[in-house]
Amino acid sequence: MDKAERSALGEVSLATVAEQAGVSVSTVSRIVNGETGRASADTVARVREAISAVGYRPNHVGRTLRRRESRVVAMLAANLDNPIMATIAAATETALRSAGYVMILCDTHDRADLQDEYLHAMRAQVVKGYVLVGCVASPELERFAAQGVPMVFATRRNPYGGGAFVGIDDKLAGAQVADRFLASGNVRLAVVHPRKGSSATRDRVAGFQARLVERGSGPDRVIEAMGNGASHLEVGYDAADALFAMSDPPRAVLCVSDQIAYGVYRRARERGIRIPEDCYLVSIDGSSLNRWIAPWLASIRIEYPRYGDEILRSLQAIWSGEAAGDRLVPHEFGDLVG
Repeated sequence: MDKAERSALGEVSLATVAEQAGVSVSTVSRIVNGETGRASADTVARVREAISAVGYRPNHVGRTLRRRESRVVAMLAANLDNPIMATIAAATETALRSAGYVMILCDTHDRADLQDEYLHAMRAQVVKGYVLVGCVASPELERFAAQGVPMVFATRRNPYGGGAFVGIDDKLAGAQVADRFLASGNVRLAVVHPRKGSSATRDRVAGFQARLVERGSGPDRVIEAMGNGASHLEVGYDAADALFAMSDPPRAVLCVSDQIAYGVYRRARERGIRIPEDCYLVSIDGSSLNRWIAPWLASIRIEYPRYGDEILRSLQAIWSGEAAGDRLVPHEFGDLVG
């Protein structure tokens, strides 16, 4: 068994390092924790060489819990089946790990009861802060917000107002889609979104409709199709069923997420409607998967890999007693890739 395997199994301890270096366990403990003032340079060097030789890895989580000084951050994501949320989770874990934190990841399945269950459980684990990706209103979250618990909200805003937010300017994104549709001469327009929407959904739709009104196209000229379903795939498919049953279906459709666009596309194909020839679809997400599975889809592309660093900065601001506010991530309009 090599040193990495012994370390993974927890067989390498401070005593192992002390024996290798020929010093006391207390000396090793001080050096591991950054207290090098009481040891000679030669001793510090021997201990560090021994740490490398035996493959010792400090247990930061265990030390954190003993000292009640947590370096653990809990992320609660609404749906890890969604590639976008998985990308945000991966980026945040990387950013936190680089800063010396450990991330616990929970999937709430967009359910208020599970969200509350995880919030309660994570508080018992001496968690230092919370990241909520796509949260929903719930009693425990309302209590956390009222108590000023360190929380960062990503993609969807705090349903109880205020707090740190990492996301895009959703209204601007919606407005940019309206501009593109009008510039291309499309006049038979539609927007597809969940019947039970979030702050991001509402802002995207509001920005889209407000820009059309601003440019002289009344809201009566836009078909608003709302869908039901446990996922955005189902929402898009459900909404498109009625949308493409019309005698004069829309020629351009804003889908407020990639997955809604996938659902709309499936129903359009079933009805013999060609995408993008007969109907031009635009989503707001721009997953990197689109170039592989949806070359027919134009998107507002959001820099999701940058969420991790912005979430870390927001948490650090909160821990420092600063007002975190909004941190907006860049987005841009991308044309069809196929």
